Order: sequence, then C-alpha cells, then structure tokens
Amino acid sequence: MAIAYRQQVDDDTEFAIWKIEEEADELYNQLQLDEQEKAYYEKLKIGKRNLHWLGTRVLLRKMLRTDEYIDCKIDAHGKPYLVNLPYHISLSHSFDYAAVMISTKPVGIDIEQIKEKVERIAHKFMRSEELDFLDEQQKINQLYVCWCAKEAVYKCYGQKEVSFVNNILLEPFHFEGHGFVDAHLRKGDVNKSYEVGYLQYHDYMIGYVKG
Repeated sequence: MAIAYRQQVDDDTEFAIWKIEEEADELYNQLQLDEQEKAYYEKLKIGKRNLHWLGTRVLLRKMLRTDEYIDCKIDAHGKPYLVNLPYHISLSHSFDYAAVMISTKPVGIDIEQIKEKVERIAHKFMRSEELDFLDEQQKINQLYVCWCAKEAVYKCYGQKEVSFVNNILLEPFHFEGHGFVDAHLRKGDVNKSYEVGYLQYHDYMIGYVKG
C-alpha cells in the first residue's frame, strides 16, 4: 500500500489517495484502536468494506505523520472528526482506493470508479438544467464530476437531509480531465457557494472542496 497521488490544495489543505494492496491484517497492525473502534471493526464484513475502513485510517495516519493513537470519531450526521487535533477531515473510498482530505477548514472529498452505468441513475442526482449542459462526448466523465462534486459539497457542509437534486446546484462546465466546478448549496436559510475541484485519476474521478 502506498500513496498513489497527493495534492497540496493550499497552504493548509491537502488530499491524498492510497492504493489498497495489503490484506486486512497488515493494515490493522499499522493502527492503534480503542475498544470501541475494535468492536466496530469486528462487526465489519470481510471484504472491501473492511479494507476501506482500515485503508482510510492508515492513510490518515500517514498524512498526519504520526504513529500515535488518532482519536477519530463520527458525529451525529456521519461526519468524521478528530477529537484532539485542530484539523477538519473528510474520508472516501472506492474499490481499490482510499482518499483523505485534511485542512484547518471544513472539507469534503469523494472518489468514485468511473462506470457506464452512472447514466442510468443520472436523474437521481441531476437537475434537468444540469443534464442539459452535458457534452455527449464526455457525458460519463461529466456525470462523475457532478456526482463527486455534489458528494464533496455534502460532506463539507456536514449536515443530513440534503438533496443532491434539489439542494446542490452546479454551474455549467467543460470537462478537461481536471478543473473546477461552481456549486451552490441552497436549503432553507442556507445559501453557500463553493468552488469544487475535480481530477480524473486513471479510471477514477475525484471531487474535493474546502469550505
């Protein structure tokens, strides 16, 4: 297992992706876990879900450059946070990769393996106006940018009950392999704007944002 890609977004924000190649035991032995975490781990099914949970936490340890115990908890909205360190974090995973983003401000990251089937479910996370700006030649890639961007915004905002269709709106963009998408989160009295970065890494798409 090794860091496959690392990007410094600004002076106090970075993200990295990690290719998971080890067995679960090898990853587990690189971590210090408390009793609650050990109990949670034991409930995970053997397979990718197991490896993903371990992989994101090993990567987090590498990015924080520590061998000490990291107290990483999940809040009531499902957002991970560090109890004793002054950083915001976001975690993601997809198939063979884990992704972690760290900053002094709220962040969100998402990684997804690119597959043709996304077109069948596009209506579940895209508004008609957003579907209209898609380029037929780059439709699949653009749909993954849109999904990753909305997921990253959702994670950065950190609250439940946000609709990708109704509450997270994207401005038109041209797909270029990497770039930025303007996004708006509108829900009740909340009206936030974000510049979401995206990056295609082999057959994966990454969306990342800093609040």
